[in-house]
Amino acid sequence: MESKIFIETDRLLLRQWKETDCSTYISMNLDKEVMEYFPSLLSEVKTRQHIDSIQLTIEQNGYGLFAIERKDTHSFIGFTGFAHPKFEAAFTPCVEIGWRLARDQWGMGFATEAAKACLAYGFRTLQFSAIHSFTSVLNTRSEQVMKKIGMQKNGEFDHPLLEEGHFLQKHVLYTIYSNEFLCTQN
Repeated sequence: MESKIFIETDRLLLRQWKETDCSTYISMNLDKEVMEYFPSLLSEVKTRQHIDSIQLTIEQNGYGLFAIERKDTHSFIGFTGFAHPKFEAAFTPCVEIGWRLARDQWGMGFATEAAKACLAYGFRTLQFSAIHSFTSVLNTRSEQVMKKIGMQKNGEFDHPLLEEGHFLQKHVLYTIYSNEFLCTQN
């Protein structure tokens, strides 16, 4: 069965998830390097629950964390898209952009390509006024993607879902506003 394609770039399709994505996503969530800046690895059960939740969110909202498929290989390589953080902070409620790619897909520009396309979709189609992104201060790879897609650093915060003193507690916060993004696209 074909899954709905939301966004297309030169090399990628951003689409609804398929059953065939599960095995790769399970492997990603059990990969210590992919999950280095998350509090823990995700089991197969938790990963399947996450996929179900993502699929439902996309069906209900018309957007979410889209599966990324490479056009050349037709393989699932991770996700990028939008979420609504479920914690209280100075910047919430908000729309967050995030990404996670299989380790063998790193360093090829896929995260940046997919995230830029998501920003365009978010501002032009979904009419978001601002999009945020955040990660542990230790996660410089992800922070570099934020910079490459034109986001500006707003500061740092302690993630409220991580206990005091947790090595991942300190996070960077980046934001881009619709008018800023659309001005750079003309």
